Amino acid sequence: MIKTEHLFDLTLRLGTLLSVGTTSIGERRVAGINGGTLVGSKLNGEILSGSDCQLLRSDGVLEIDAMYVVQLAQGEHVRIINQGYRHGPAEVLERLARGEAVSADAYFFRTVMRFETGAPSFAWLNKTIAIAQAERQSDSVIFRSFQLL
Repeated sequence: MIKTEHLFDLTLRLGTLLSVGTTSIGERRVAGINGGTLVGSKLNGEILSGSDCQLLRSDGVLEIDAMYVVQLAQGEHVRIINQGYRHGPAEVLERLARGEAVSADAYFFRTVMRFETGAPSFAWLNKTIAIAQAERQSDSVIFRSFQLL
């Protein structure tokens, strides 16, 4: 049986979404990360930098391949690798694209997170996997992340 424990909530402020164009596998898009916060019982910090690379496939699935660097409250740095899928009914995705508020229950947005750090007190992150339910807002994304135990 898989068990989970809430690890943190991560809020990312997104930069401008740029389209690289339509390739043979879909439309490639990239957005910079303009900061954000990480808040949890074991981890708290600030997003320093990162990028959100996306692939909008012909079947309507958005593949997420993102990376962020977080400075924890104690000063240590952690790299977060975050990959997953977003999809849902066409009318819901159109509302999201317009920046409208949409309940996270109206579409699927899930990711898997892995971590890298050289900080001895947070070395446990180097062997941790977390799963997240995400919610797209007009200029940000909120991830509710749970550590797999």
